[in-house]
This record gives sequence, C-alpha cells and structure tokens, in this order.
Amino acid sequence: MAIQVGDFLPDVTVYNTAAEALRLPQLAQGKPLVLLFFPAAHTRVCERELCTFRDGLAAYNELGALVYGLSVDTPWTLGAYAKALSLAFPLISDYGKEATRAFGLEISLRGLPGFSQRAAYVVDGTGRIVWAWVAEVPAQEPPYDEVAAAVKALTAAA
Repeated sequence: MAIQVGDFLPDVTVYNTAAEALRLPQLAQGKPLVLLFFPAAHTRVCERELCTFRDGLAAYNELGALVYGLSVDTPWTLGAYAKALSLAFPLISDYGKEATRAFGLEISLRGLPGFSQRAAYVVDGTGRIVWAWVAEVPAQEPPYDEVAAAVKALTAAA
C-alpha cells in the first residue's frame, strides 16, 4: 500500500553519496522536509527539476526546510550528479529500492524495471507526510508553486 498524507516516513534504509546507510526518518531532523523522488540521474527532466529546486533553495532555507532528492541510482552516481549540477542539497540513493517500494512508486521505464516514479512529499519535523504529489507520467515535473506553498503552510502553522 502506498504512503499517503498523514502517514509517517517508513523506516527504510537509504544511502548518502558516501554510501553510508541512513534511516529515512532521520532526514527530517526535526525540521520540515521536501523529499523529491526522481527516476534517474543524468536525464533531461530530472535535471530540470533538481535545478529548479537548486535555484529556489534560498526560499526553502529561509523557512528552515530541508530538501533531499532521492533516486535508485548508486550513491556514487548521485554524488557525481550533484557535483555536476552544483546542488547545495543532498541526493540520497535508494539503491535497494526500499523507499521506492514503501511509497508505492516503483515503475518501469522503456521496459527496464526498478525505477522510482517522480513524486514530491512535504514532511513535518516529526516525519509525518503533510502534502504529496505523484506524477502521472515520469516526464511530468512537480507543481513547484504547490510544493513551496505546502512548506509555507507547514511553517506558518508551527
């Protein structure tokens, strides 16, 4: 069953770009969190999405929100990708697909199984999901204004 608004982040293992294991709920760190699932590094739409969040990161920082990108790519691929895009927020590897499966986001692309559907979640400091969006097709970009509005609403309520 897919994760929905009101659910807590599942206690699954993901990896930072140094291949160190993290538990997904640890990412919130008591702060608002924007969690961005994207299908694959080095693809046009994913690059556009991540660069849009990179370019708007100051607004999220002002609200005290953390932003993380997450895909099934290897930690080292994501490290190189983050560097190539000059990202100032972490990319997290779901190489074992635990998070992708827990969120109900596993898809096939061009006949290749095991990718994450593009999705965005806003999570409160306790790890509870307060806003969610899942793309209808992988090429669909997230509603950037709605993500920002969800974070603003969350921080205004705090």
